Amino acid sequence: MRVFPVRDPFQRSQVAIAALFCSLGFQYATWASRIPAVKADLGLTAAEVGVLLMAAGIGAVASFPLVPVLMRRLGSARLALLSALCLTLLLLALALAPDYPVALLVMVADGVFVGCLNVAMNAQGTALETRYTRNTMARLHATFSAGSLLAALLASGMNAATSSVAAHFGVAAVVLVLLVALARPGLLEDETPAAEKDKDKEKQSTSRTGWSLPSRVTLWMCCAMAFGTVTEGAMNDWSALYLREVAKATAELAPMGIAVFSGMMVLARLFADGWRSRWGDGRVVLFGSALAAAGLAFALLSGGVAAALVGFACVGLGCAAVTPCVYVAAAKQGSEALALVAAMGTTGLLAGPPLIGFVASSSSLVWGLGVVAAAAVVVSLCSTRIQWTPVSG
Repeated sequence: MRVFPVRDPFQRSQVAIAALFCSLGFQYATWASRIPAVKADLGLTAAEVGVLLMAAGIGAVASFPLVPVLMRRLGSARLALLSALCLTLLLLALALAPDYPVALLVMVADGVFVGCLNVAMNAQGTALETRYTRNTMARLHATFSAGSLLAALLASGMNAATSSVAAHFGVAAVVLVLLVALARPGLLEDETPAAEKDKDKEKQSTSRTGWSLPSRVTLWMCCAMAFGTVTEGAMNDWSALYLREVAKATAELAPMGIAVFSGMMVLARLFADGWRSRWGDGRVVLFGSALAAAGLAFALLSGGVAAALVGFACVGLGCAAVTPCVYVAAAKQGSEALALVAAMGTTGLLAGPPLIGFVASSSSLVWGLGVVAAAAVVVSLCSTRIQWTPVSG
């Protein structure tokens, strides 16, 4: 039996890599959707839940020195499949965790394999674009959001059917295994590790331990990714609170901030590859992040629910292609640059919420979200210092 009836090799690989992106979004949203149940089962306090969530981020950042080594030894295809399977097992381990220390260890391990899969699947996406000279990274990132949506729908259905976290995660594990099976036949082979090592030696100076020193361009990419994820993550963390407490929206309307932002981001990512082909990655990031900054500034200066929703939509539209474009640029610098940029993206997600909260508690949430607008401006400035692939034709 053939898993892929698609004859076009580009489409076959695109579906396979999209399955990896979908699996990561699905796995993350699955356990995140059951945090209240895990909290109740283990008898955790709110502070302990916060540490549990931070443990996953710490694991993702800690994966940075490990990922380049695994990429060279296993290749991005095998590393992606191995990581996806390990994340499936960790989902079951979290459901069966007997106590808080075990749950913490599971979440640290989850973060490590998330870091591995994140780098490997973006390397696969970049290889696909390079091999066929066709843009697809933004659509691949859209499937991550689709996976999160699928997980949310499954969580809603399983919650209605049973309160058992183990049963829910068991069904989710079956979905993840099917996605891995869908991905396996169509993934791309990397260039030989020896060739990659020789190329790295020619391009970069290395330390006595053998690690490559990041180039100036890589550091600009790290800065763009960190501030880009601060901007992107802030909408999920703070938009509802802003609408409720500052814009004085009703309780029913407050969640619409996340809905407008997320919906616009998914929609934009479906079209962003065409924008990249027409205008180039550099312009898309430059003007997209500028639009995000201007839209959010407009919302904060104008006040009111309508202005806020318009501003949040601008952030979703402007930020949609930022991380896909930066991932592509980083992957072309090598696996170590990609791992470092991915780690900085996780750092932005971790550092953003407490930074905004600190500013908001010291002054107001308006100033806190002003930091987010400033972060988008930084991304726009960083984009002028990055080496982007020129527009073909």
